[in-house]
Amino acid sequence: MDKVISYKKLWKLLIDKDLKKKDLPALAGISKSSITKLGHNDHVNTEILLKICVALDCDLFDIMELIPEHT
Repeated sequence: MDKVISYKKLWKLLIDKDLKKKDLPALAGISKSSITKLGHNDHVNTEILLKICVALDCDLFDIMELIPEHT
């Protein structure tokens, strides 16, 4: 079974930190289009993920996970 990356953990972490998606570009120094890509579980550069982890003081696996692909 194939797997895909999900960023649901990122959105939950933002809620836990009382932040909104619109806060993330300024906080992490990333573009709004990167947030859109993350919202659609699209591929993003690892540099983007690193900036998010630094800004939120978390690990990669705190913001993403592998889930089974639905066919």
